[in-house]
Amino acid sequence: MDMMAMVTGLLGMQAGNTQMQVAATMMKSNADAEKSAVQTLLGAGASSLANVGPGVGGNLNISA
Repeated sequence: MDMMAMVTGLLGMQAGNTQMQVAATMMKSNADAEKSAVQTLLGAGASSLANVGPGVGGNLNISA
């Protein structure tokens, strides 16, 4: 095997490794986004009334 073939092979391996790292980072980011979307749809933490105005979330008169 001549020197150029070895250098070309090493550069190809480095490029493949970089692609794998980028793909892994993107997959983790997508998984985190999906997790956030599911938690939002399921209403995780939605029971807090800290950001609403006064009187919101109080008693509801349904006798009328």
